[in-house]
Amino acid sequence: MEPNELSLRSYDTRDDAAIWALHEWAMRETGVNPADIPGTADLRTVETSYLETGGTFVVATVDGEQSYIDQSTETEQSGYTLSDLTTYDGLLVAMGGILPNQAGHSDERDRPGAAELHRMRVAPPQQRRGYGKQILRELERRAAANGFETLLATTSTRQSAALDFYAGQGYEQTGTSTAGSYELVHFEKQL
Repeated sequence: MEPNELSLRSYDTRDDAAIWALHEWAMRETGVNPADIPGTADLRTVETSYLETGGTFVVATVDGEQSYIDQSTETEQSGYTLSDLTTYDGLLVAMGGILPNQAGHSDERDRPGAAELHRMRVAPPQQRRGYGKQILRELERRAAANGFETLLATTSTRQSAALDFYAGQGYEQTGTSTAGSYELVHFEKQL
């Protein structure tokens, strides 16, 4: 892999610490306290929560620190270091997973033949580089290859970039709901 070249691959247990760090950092950057987000235990148990239920989890890494050098001040100010995002094969810059709908959150829609997108995250200094689109396309490809007809996504109104992202990628808004203090927006896309 060339320096700064994005590598997409399946989750590996050696990614666990970096996955949690990326989740926390990305959520804090949106103004959301990661401790307030319900149902995030799946990120502590990716293998059993995603892989053993028929889902998948994809990570995107870059080789070396160069991709973060220009944003080193932002990285330091966030409280995260490059070592927090280090995996066995590079630096974690993006991630996301899909779950068969029946294995997803019990309070979400129940749709036969559907999969749910979960935990789409891009490291804040790496946003607006197309990494989220690459992760999404890979998850869509894997979902279709596994026979899913529809992909569902839910995000909070507090995450305005995510709302724009899904709409810009062909996802149609299908409804809203609340979970605790969060107003949620539901999207779906036919594969």
